[in-house]
Parts: sequence; C-alpha cells; structure tokens
Amino acid sequence: MNTGIEAQNEELIARKRALRSLVLARRDAMTVDARGRASAAITAKVLALPAYRQARSVLTYISFGSEVDTLGIFDSLLRDGKIAVLPRVDAPDKTLRLHRVEGLQDLDAGVWGIREPRANLPTVDLADIDFVLMPGVAFDAHGNRLGYGAGYYDRLLAGAPQTLVRVAAAFDCQWVDHLPVGAYDQRVDILFTEKREWQKA
Repeated sequence: MNTGIEAQNEELIARKRALRSLVLARRDAMTVDARGRASAAITAKVLALPAYRQARSVLTYISFGSEVDTLGIFDSLLRDGKIAVLPRVDAPDKTLRLHRVEGLQDLDAGVWGIREPRANLPTVDLADIDFVLMPGVAFDAHGNRLGYGAGYYDRLLAGAPQTLVRVAAAFDCQWVDHLPVGAYDQRVDILFTEKREWQKA
C-alpha cells in the first residue's frame, strides 16, 4: 500500500506525463514554416537581453526535433566572442557534463540522437557560467518548467549560483496556465515565446 507521500508523487508524475504528451503534440503539430518564423522572433528577443549581452559564458543546447531552433543563438554567441558551453549527457550517472565548444564541428550525435560535445573537449564548471538557455516542454507564468522527464537540468541547477540567469525559449503553444511542480523542480528567470514574455519580479 502506498504512503501519502508516495501517492502524491505518483499523482504528480501522472499529471506531468499527461501534460507533457499534450504540449508535445501541440508543438509537433506546428508547420515547419511556423516553427521557423517563431524561432527567428524568439532568437531576436533572447539576443537583445541585457543579461545575454553582459554574459561572458553561455550554456545553451542544440535543438532537436520540433524544439525552438537554437542554432541562431549558438552561432551568435560564437560571433559575439562569448564562451560557448554545451551539455553532454552522462546517462549512467543521470547528470549533464558541461563542455566548451568552438563550433558545430565539435559535436557528435549523443543520447537520443541529440548533438552534444565530444567527451574530450574542455570541461566547464557551472559556477563559471553567467547565462543558461534551458530546454523544456512546457512553462507557466510563474517561471515553472516542465522538462522531458529525466530531471537532468533540475539536478544540474539545484546548486547553481544566484548570479546565473536562467532563460527559456519556447513556442507560445508551450505556455500553460499552471504547471504541476515538485519540490526539486527548477524555475526559470526569464521566458520568451514568439508572442509574449515573462520575467521574474
């Protein structure tokens, strides 16, 4: 028989799973042209952020599937002379290893086919990063984030310094009124879609 806490956890997991499926279906239903136009608008908003302009080192990710296209952001931060950092999945430890990269030539297909840095590239400590662009499935107007279910970013950012600016870029169809959240879920400071934005007060 489940305890109260176990039952609450199972209920939370089920609610997250259902919402994840719903939002991913919405995102996948967008046309290629619509995703391209929205990605361009979102990229412009992210690059105009004072926090981005002031950042020396930026942790981002290479988009996959129907996600917001992040290649424009990646290319821009390299042109802007910033330290570009990408995550590499360490599946056995269920953690993200952070590596400095100089361009797309430093990437290989990793877990789930997502492009990630090669393991022999220089590592970077999270404490040395100023700005992180976080992936996610759904977000709400309180800065809550629903990821893909493995908890990689929640574990990574649990001990992040207060100075780290957490930004998310998502399509408007990924914005929901309220997300189910748990004690270990990490929030974002700034959220952009092609139509609106939210910043922590």
